[in-house]
Amino acid sequence: MAGERSELEGRIGYRFSDSTLLHRALCHRSWIAESAETESNERLEFLGDAVLGWVIADLAYSRFSDLGEGALTDLRKSVVNAVALAGIARGVGLGKHLLLGRGEDSGGGRDRDSILSDAFEALLGAIYLDGGATAAFDAVERLVGPHLDASPERLGALDRKSALQERLAAAGRPTPTYSAIASGPDHDKWFEVEVRCGSEVLGAGSGRSKKVAEQAAAAVALAALDDLGD
Repeated sequence: MAGERSELEGRIGYRFSDSTLLHRALCHRSWIAESAETESNERLEFLGDAVLGWVIADLAYSRFSDLGEGALTDLRKSVVNAVALAGIARGVGLGKHLLLGRGEDSGGGRDRDSILSDAFEALLGAIYLDGGATAAFDAVERLVGPHLDASPERLGALDRKSALQERLAAAGRPTPTYSAIASGPDHDKWFEVEVRCGSEVLGAGSGRSKKVAEQAAAAVALAALDDLGD
């Protein structure tokens, strides 16, 4: 176990002075329910989320002096979301180190976006407590910074809902409406969304949050309008 965690520390580029913090960052609540341990990684996740938001805001502000507030907000959203953070977590092999309950483990929890992204934030919270603000800043810059640098070219695709509304308004058509159906347990919801213009279904999309599913549906609708020449 120690050797495996040493491997993880090598991948993230940080060695813990207090190994119990790393251990706690890896403890999912399903593990707590089936073990003698009493504290999951949820409090560390709360702290890590705040650390991540602070560092990404700082990096975006300093690296992209030509972007206004709205674009900076979109830029931050492009890397501070469950899908993006889960991808980073997979890149450092975080999943195999997680401590999960038997049911969560057998159900594919080690590769679930919500669990991986939460654990990644918990890891950042643990680094902050162990090494302070500088260590946490460096970790976010090292692990998330490259993804931030690659994001500006995708900014135009981030808010497809606004683009769809503007397109329909320009054509004199009604404002689009969205309807969602949620499935799955509370900790791992999945959303299916349809977007309509009046009674016409323009597109459908899905995702792990309602907002993501709505954006996906809007993107499908815009592509369909392009095909129709509307």
